[in-house]
Amino acid sequence: MSDFIPNIHAFCCHYTSQQMCNEGQEELSREGFPENVVINRMVCTGKVQVSNLLKAFEEGADGVYVVGCPEDKCHNLMGSQRAAKRVGAIKKALAELSVEPERIEMFHLERGFHPEFVSVAQEMDKRLRKLGLSPFKGEQS
Repeated sequence: MSDFIPNIHAFCCHYTSQQMCNEGQEELSREGFPENVVINRMVCTGKVQVSNLLKAFEEGADGVYVVGCPEDKCHNLMGSQRAAKRVGAIKKALAELSVEPERIEMFHLERGFHPEFVSVAQEMDKRLRKLGLSPFKGEQS
């Protein structure tokens, strides 16, 4: 299983990913950002719907994470709090399906170019390498 490279989808607030994404893929790679993470930038993570997150799994993601503003400093007031509730609902649903709820996570980060943006991607990559292939992939025909 050591050759397994997880397919990871990240849904990121424009404000928490802006500087990192402005630096470009080359800079992200140089900083250690895993190349197997697909970044989906959003105006606000409060706009992410449960259906968007589930669709990522349906389309082959082994894991999904959301990066929003700090809960008490959301640029759009309560967007990251709404996103966290939606991620929590999916965690609960995954557990009820006997699927590891660790396959989805919410992170609250400050704005700007900071190592935490890279470290949460690395954390998810490491976590998903341990968990292995998504059980939903076995159901595809």
